[in-house]
Amino acid sequence: MGKGMENSIKYVLGSEEILEAMSGLAGREPFSEELLGFCGEVSKELMKTPAGKNYPDIVTLGFWLRRGSTEKLRKRFLVEDGNIHMGRGVVFHVAPSNVPVNFAYSLFAGLLCGNANVVRIPSRDFQQIRIIVDALEKALREYPNMRSYLCLVRYGHEKEVNDRLSAMCDVRIIWGGDAVVAEIRKSSLKPRASEITFADRFSLAVIDAAKYASSDGQEKRKIARAFYNDTYLTDQNACTSPRIIVWLNTARNKREEVAATREEFWKGLWEIVEAEYTFQDIQGVNKLTKKYLLAADAETGVSRSRLPDGVDNRLVCVEIDRVEKKAAGYFDNAGFFLEYVTEDVLNLAELCNDDRCQTIGYLGAKEMLLPLIKAGVRGIDRVVPVGHTMDFDLIWDGYNLAERLTRVVSL
Repeated sequence: MGKGMENSIKYVLGSEEILEAMSGLAGREPFSEELLGFCGEVSKELMKTPAGKNYPDIVTLGFWLRRGSTEKLRKRFLVEDGNIHMGRGVVFHVAPSNVPVNFAYSLFAGLLCGNANVVRIPSRDFQQIRIIVDALEKALREYPNMRSYLCLVRYGHEKEVNDRLSAMCDVRIIWGGDAVVAEIRKSSLKPRASEITFADRFSLAVIDAAKYASSDGQEKRKIARAFYNDTYLTDQNACTSPRIIVWLNTARNKREEVAATREEFWKGLWEIVEAEYTFQDIQGVNKLTKKYLLAADAETGVSRSRLPDGVDNRLVCVEIDRVEKKAAGYFDNAGFFLEYVTEDVLNLAELCNDDRCQTIGYLGAKEMLLPLIKAGVRGIDRVVPVGHTMDFDLIWDGYNLAERLTRVVSL
């Protein structure tokens, strides 16, 4: 260890002694009874914490960790092929800085697969992180043997620390985008270590206009809430948050009819935004700048930039006449949406042929997207209903994490 390196690392959970000992820990069988029990205990703590009820992402994490949920993961991903499957060893997770709960999903993916885990968590002191750490501490009282498999750390941009943690791990998982991946990759891995990277991605929503129009008022309110959860809960920073909203005019309705449908959708969303979303001035400046840059680029085909009737710039829509790969360069967050109307889903082929395209959240029949997917586009790793783009799974960004985080002893 370099001089003073121990002072560069702040242990939010765990200690220097635990970290030092991780490389010598015995591997564990994935989805063991103890691992599932520990996750279930964390779930109980999260679900009964009064503060956690204020954060939908905490509730969702608690639901994902409950015993019934992890049992389903066990049935899906535990391989029974006559061989022995074990965790790969130590997993070094670099969590994204702008999504408070992501670090926990990465941590529990590594843990369920039988690994020891050191996680670099966001430097920003999100309340959700405090809630999760408190739940982990309480669960560790019931499962003290798990303590040696967990370290949550904070540190700055010290390459020396990245070098140390990279050199000791068997798998490195990097979240946070292209720049973070490039920076962490300056630190070498062991020859047999592997790496999983989650680079810059973007997502979109495809809404069957006729399906939305035919929904009753209660269902439309549910749709608005679901879309709000997909986008505003993370300030649209998550790679899963839709940045472009595609209205698929499957019924071949007149354009003004589709326009009325769209206006109703945005007004429904605005009711939640106005009541619940905290807006910062700098977000408005960024959105205004991006809107003008987009409008100045004739090649993007901007039809009009607008605020839906009766709202302020907490909700900005820029309608575009065509969808091209270049449009991705103008995505923004905090309630900034590109909007496109089409009768043919194949008009999205150029945008979705970008391997940065991750998730499509859909409203309607998912079969409407099959022609696009079967066209062989390089993007699109996930197709999920609107309201579920944030739902984590061990298949993510095209990776089977249960496979990547375990090794096979062939018998």
